[in-house]
Amino acid sequence: MEAQRRAAAAKVEAERRAAYELEIAKQVQGRLFPQTLPPVSSLEYAGACIQARQVGGDYYDFLDLSRERLGLVIGDISGKGIAAALLMANLQANLRSQCATSGRPRSFLRSVNQLFYENTADSSYATLFFAEYDDKRRRLRYVNCGHLCALLLRRDGTLERLDSTGTVLGLFKEWDCAIGERRLSAGDTLALYTDGVTEAFNDAGEEFGEQRLVAALRRHRQLPSQALLASIVAEVQQFSAREQHDDITLVVARCTAS
Repeated sequence: MEAQRRAAAAKVEAERRAAYELEIAKQVQGRLFPQTLPPVSSLEYAGACIQARQVGGDYYDFLDLSRERLGLVIGDISGKGIAAALLMANLQANLRSQCATSGRPRSFLRSVNQLFYENTADSSYATLFFAEYDDKRRRLRYVNCGHLCALLLRRDGTLERLDSTGTVLGLFKEWDCAIGERRLSAGDTLALYTDGVTEAFNDAGEEFGEQRLVAALRRHRQLPSQALLASIVAEVQQFSAREQHDDITLVVARCTAS
């Protein structure tokens, strides 16, 4: 009996310690998401990641690229839990360090791919959407590395999908991409998201899907960016009211008149 009691106590202590360490990991990962919004005069933007577990592999970021340029980033790491969270931290560090030393997205993303490829397991990879917004020219230059297409809802209601311009990061040693470009006007709205948004499902097994996301974007497009973001996330959570199975990560940006 004494041995059983000690074993039970040891199990409880191990579970307590594991829960504590996960909570610490959650706090550390939370600090990897952007803590400030670099100022730009003609773009209003916001982002959020609602994790399905205490830690996960979704990533978004806002980068001050200097000379009135803003970097908008969203990514999804292969896998789940602690392993994905560690890879997410690795990708974030690589991306921030490389973009600081090169002003050319194609060049520094090549370096990011090389570092990710060399420092991760053979099966590890990340999808990523990187956009550079030029505040003065209102120009969006982007690279879609195997990620879900970004949605650009124009002021007149026209929808443009910003599809892949390259393959995923970290899976192949030889990697390259093309650069896409769009000009933005006041009233245009951009949405970046992970599959935790579109693949959220309801009790009937139906996915939220791109069509519902576009409809929500149209419905709430006049709201300020933070309210727009919150409204879309609320619709996803209401649609999939039971247990959340994947991280819900979303970035929205609205081009303004000023």
